[in-house]
Order: sequence, then structure tokens, then C-alpha cells
Amino acid sequence: MKGRPAGRNSGAGAAEGQREAETLGFAVDVADFDLLVLGDCNPDLMVTGDDLEPVFGQAELLVDEARLVVGGSGSITACGAARLGLRTAFISVVGDDVFGRFMLDALARRGVDVSGCVVDPERPTGLSVVLLRRGGTDRAILTAPGTTASLTVEAVDPDLIAAARHLHVSSYYLQEALRPDLSSLFDAGRAAGLTTSVDPNWDPADAWDGGLRGLLARSDVFLPNAAEARRIAGGEPAAAASALATDGALVVVKVGEDGALAALGDEVWSVPAPRVDTVDATGAGDSFDAGFLAGFLAGWSVPRAAALGCACGALSTRALGGTAAQPTMEEALAVLEAHP
Repeated sequence: MKGRPAGRNSGAGAAEGQREAETLGFAVDVADFDLLVLGDCNPDLMVTGDDLEPVFGQAELLVDEARLVVGGSGSITACGAARLGLRTAFISVVGDDVFGRFMLDALARRGVDVSGCVVDPERPTGLSVVLLRRGGTDRAILTAPGTTASLTVEAVDPDLIAAARHLHVSSYYLQEALRPDLSSLFDAGRAAGLTTSVDPNWDPADAWDGGLRGLLARSDVFLPNAAEARRIAGGEPAAAASALATDGALVVVKVGEDGALAALGDEVWSVPAPRVDTVDATGAGDSFDAGFLAGFLAGWSVPRAAALGCACGALSTRALGGTAAQPTMEEALAVLEAHP
């Protein structure tokens, strides 16, 4: 794949994130980054209204609003982690176009280091059009993949791996070029002292394998939602979590308004989610990932890290898009204190 690296982010957002990390006890002198995320990087065009059923035949339908926001599971997770104070780097592939520049600029403004991202001059950045009924949590999504599946292990800067404490892969099933070599990348990362995690997200092929179960033996944390866990392992969320935990990873299943289930070996935990007035649930699971990993990296217990994830996921739904309402650590901790 031809391309060039994006420029290093050294703006005020990164400095603010590092100051927050220092106050929260993250190991700022041990590595350059607490978290390195590999994954998808595409904007979402959020379309909201009451009647969003398109009519062919050149009929025009007026909607309430259309807004371009940060999208992609990996991008939203990276932004959420930086907002919580983790020193975060992100690697993906974008096109040399307006959508790619929008994404890299938005991530950098939120304190995410994008120096490892690759700009591909030959392919367009992906784009998702999200149709969201006003006041609802369900949505329809149309996605043009573009460069979403283009990231390869060869494009991952080894210096960024060496500089990180934790390696997280988002949208496993969308990462077609990355998947074949992920096991070797995780082995190398763990040998260098990194912990690892995976969020599978949805499988468009509806196959629910692709080497994932083999990768779990090399993962410290697995972060599916309930629907994904059912399809991968079968059964209800608690049974699926326990079955997946036999592969060796700590399994944390996101169950929406009901919170999260976690399983490690023979132990199973159930953690409720706080109630908030939801505007848009886009990216809530990705914000959960950011919160859980922040607790995990701080050495918290599994239930408390899951509770932090639930708080971050819930608070992220207060505004349109996946990143506009992501909480600071102080905001998330206030929710934990109010909902012990």
C-alpha cells in the first residue's frame, strides 16, 4: 500500500491529556503512550429527523439536521481515552481527501497522536451515513468502506508499539488487511511488555470467526457487545462471556442500558449502568472501551473498571455523535460516586 505518514500531534490537546494522566496516576515516565489504538478512521454524517425513510423517484425529503462528526470505532475509542487523560496514539489509513483531513485534524485537536496514520493518495477515506430518528436510540447506517480495511501490520510503526503500554484493536472484522498478521503482532507486543485488547464490532460477512478465537489466547481483554458475543459463542450474554473466557482473555460484554458482564476463568461479574437522558447512542460501546481500559491500566478491579466503562458509555450518549459528550475522568468519577 502506497502512502505517507501523517504529521505528529504535539498540540495543546496532547499536553492537557498528559497533565490529566499525571494527576490520575498513569505511568507517564514508563512509556510515551498509555494506549495505542489500531482501527477504523472515518467520519459519520449524522442525519436526524422524524421521517427518515428515503423515497426513490427523485423525491426530496427534508430532515432536521445533517452533521459531520468523528466516526469509526477506533477513532472514537482513541478520543475517549485521550479525554480521560490517557496518552493515546492512533494508527489507521485515510485518503488524501477532505474526509481524511477532517478526521486527522479532529483527532489531533482531541489530544490523540496521529503520527502513525497513513495517508493513501489512491483511495478515498471511508464514510458512514447514519440515519437517526429524533429521540430514538436505533439507527440505520450506510457505509462506504474506502480505506477502512487497508491497514496492514507492515504499516504499523514499530516505534509506536515500543512506546506504548497497551495495544487495542477495534473493528476486528473490518480490518481485512490487518487480521492475518494480528496474532504475530500481539505476540511481539506482549513479549515487549504490552497488554492487548480487541473489540470485534459487527461482522458484515456474518461469519463470526476470521481467526478471532485464536487471537483471544493472545489477548488480555476482549470487548464485544451482547449481540456480537451471542454470534461468536452462542447463548445468552453471561453464558457467551463464560464460554469466551475459556480462551484465556478477560471477557467484558457490553449489554447497553443493563451495563456490562465480565468473565475471567470461573468468575463472573455483573455491573449496572447509570441512567442518563440519551440523545444518541452512537459510539457508546467505544467510549465504554476507553473507560474500561483506563481503569484496567490504572490497576483497578474488574468490577470497578467495568463501572468506569459503563459511566463513560452512558455519558457519551448525551449529545449527537460519538465524541461530543465523552466525559473527562472527573465527570466519570462523579457518576461512579453517585451510583456506587
